[in-house]
Amino acid sequence: MEIGPTIAETVEGFFQWLVTSLTGQLLIAGSILAIGWYVSGIAVRLLGRPVAQRFERESLSRTVLRTIKLGIILFSAVVAAGVLPLGIGLSDILLSVTVLSAVIGVILAPVIGNYVGGLFVLADQPYEIGDMVEIVDAQQRGFIEDITLRYTKLLTEDNSVLVIPNNTIRERDVINYTAEDERTRMTIDMSVTYEGDLAEARRLAVRAARQTDGVIAGGPTIRVGNARYPARPTCQIREYGDHGVAVSLRYWVRTPYYTGKVQSEIQERIWEELKDADVEIPYPHTHVVFDETSGEMDVAVNRTDDTDPDVSRRP
Repeated sequence: MEIGPTIAETVEGFFQWLVTSLTGQLLIAGSILAIGWYVSGIAVRLLGRPVAQRFERESLSRTVLRTIKLGIILFSAVVAAGVLPLGIGLSDILLSVTVLSAVIGVILAPVIGNYVGGLFVLADQPYEIGDMVEIVDAQQRGFIEDITLRYTKLLTEDNSVLVIPNNTIRERDVINYTAEDERTRMTIDMSVTYEGDLAEARRLAVRAARQTDGVIAGGPTIRVGNARYPARPTCQIREYGDHGVAVSLRYWVRTPYYTGKVQSEIQERIWEELKDADVEIPYPHTHVVFDETSGEMDVAVNRTDDTDPDVSRRP
């Protein structure tokens, strides 16, 4: 009487099939990759808080966590490749990676340049995640949403995403409005006619700025480097122009997030204040003058009716 294989023999045969057959080896390699991916996610969750406490900058902590996750996945890939019957060992894999890296370095130099640029961005710290910046040449303003080794992601005020490679953003002019101090000084240029009351115009402009929400109405001076500026709005004479006196209203806003709205409200207040004041803002006028040097022009009028089909009158 034949007796079937025992459980131990079945398990042993299954493992022998996994090790010797190509299908089994592929299953082992896929399992190793899946486990590596799962472990990398657990490692990021466990190390997230300690890394964030170690690095004050959010961009650095994100980069470190991404590097840890990528390292675990790459290690799993190397182990999985060793299981497959490729006929190569770990030293061969490392040599192949070295040669491949050299080839990639030549062919994909621009891409590698982005990663190098990312290292400089992280080291120089021109901006941080959450900062409000402006790309001058693109005339785009928004918030830094993410910084990676390859690109910087900007969320614009229009709720669109602008992705800029790090290799190019290092060569562009970037204004950071929230790097050290969120208070930002702004300027409104205007002109007053020579016949108007200049002192009254300056006083009304300052009052309009001080009464607008978001503007710093007064207080201690604001220090920028070694210079100190008054926190209250000021209106200074800029120059004596051909058509009027040019003045500049300078004021500080508490945060740079609604500068356009604040500026519009100030200009609206100035417009209302100047209506009843002895102040006039110059603007271009066009005058057409006819005199004896303008020449003469003949005009002929043709009229057609029942009695006279064609009558020409010349003045």
